[in-house]
Amino acid sequence: MKRFAITVLLLACAFAAHARKNHTDITPSGEYLFAQKDSCSLFLSVYDPEEGAAATPDGARKPSVLFVFGGGFATGERNDEGYLPWFKMLTENGYRVITIDYRLKLKGRSGLGVKDVSLFHEAVETGVEDLFSATSFIIENAEALRVDPAAIVVSGSSAGAMISLQAAWHLSNRDACTANLPEGFRYAGVMTFSGAILSLNGKVRYAAEPSPTLMFHGTQDKIVVYKGIRLFKIHYEGSSNLAEIFRKNGCNYNIYRFDGNRHEIASTFLKTFPEQLRFLETNVSKGEKRIVDAVVHDPSIKVWNVNSTRELYSKN
Repeated sequence: MKRFAITVLLLACAFAAHARKNHTDITPSGEYLFAQKDSCSLFLSVYDPEEGAAATPDGARKPSVLFVFGGGFATGERNDEGYLPWFKMLTENGYRVITIDYRLKLKGRSGLGVKDVSLFHEAVETGVEDLFSATSFIIENAEALRVDPAAIVVSGSSAGAMISLQAAWHLSNRDACTANLPEGFRYAGVMTFSGAILSLNGKVRYAAEPSPTLMFHGTQDKIVVYKGIRLFKIHYEGSSNLAEIFRKNGCNYNIYRFDGNRHEIASTFLKTFPEQLRFLETNVSKGEKRIVDAVVHDPSIKVWNVNSTRELYSKN
């Protein structure tokens, strides 16, 4: 069955502007239904780049940033007002931003224990499935959306960072869940704020070199593991362990390790923007293998004294 037509506009820009006028002056150019699953209607929003900034000096179109929100797989919104200033910075610098819904499999859960790892894994993989559905929709409607399918950078925060890294890993291995995407497709880059990969089948291995990857993570993060947890075939690999895998395999990656920080690094979109731009311009657009492994000491970043998703989201 043919996918939903790109002309289905769900919300007028004027309405969106009225709803967000007290937060920032950025509004989506369009919002589209990309899938219906489990009685859920899944939408994506498109924020166009600012006029005159969408091309590089040599005339090439800048990549699109496909963003996956955070929220512990239980909460969150694609157009949350907290993200809008960052979206605006990206669009001002010529990047089209596309932000998506995904099914929140842990919504209503009070917390997970060790025995619930399979449920946690299902939540991650459901997010990956929905990300791939959105990606397929974008590729099929690339001309109308003015997106280059070869220049899509997936990005995510916290739960969204896990979905992004997990998706890129599946693409590297051409796992069954990637079947609806074009053969040979991979994201032009991966940009994550406090992410990890969860495998229930042993070591995290890459059959083909993964996309250039940028990772920001606090070294004392208690919400999304910074290093890793391994128990029999369960391998939960945080940014630090993934960086080691990338290093050993000669991959194209950047990691910024925020010494002493916790999960607050999942929301450092504005503070780390210069590093994001350098990655997008150099590692992604120019295709240079610029490796960065940096320890960051920044006392201006307030440490969140929380140790679980339940504690974090009950406070917000």
